Amino acid sequence: MNRAIENITYAPMSVELAAYAKALSHPTRVEILMHLDKQACCFTGDLVDVFPIAQSTISQHLKELKNAGLIQGELRPPKIKYCINKANWEKARVLFNDFLK
Repeated sequence: MNRAIENITYAPMSVELAAYAKALSHPTRVEILMHLDKQACCFTGDLVDVFPIAQSTISQHLKELKNAGLIQGELRPPKIKYCINKANWEKARVLFNDFLK
């Protein structure tokens, strides 16, 4: 049986909150954010030394966090320096606090 999919328009706040929640849905991403919060910034290679997973896997997690806007990357050939995006991190904190009240 096929069910028709409704076109739903979501509030921008709901879309943002869902994007942040998706980015935080993996424990490695949470750990990366906690590490970046302590270190201010670091390079991809530094994270490979901290987490016992392949660099390609670390890169995929960084990509998810960056796509959600929670981190930002600065190209410093041949490396990329990653930092928490403070403005979006604060926005995520406020959205989650409001949602969980």
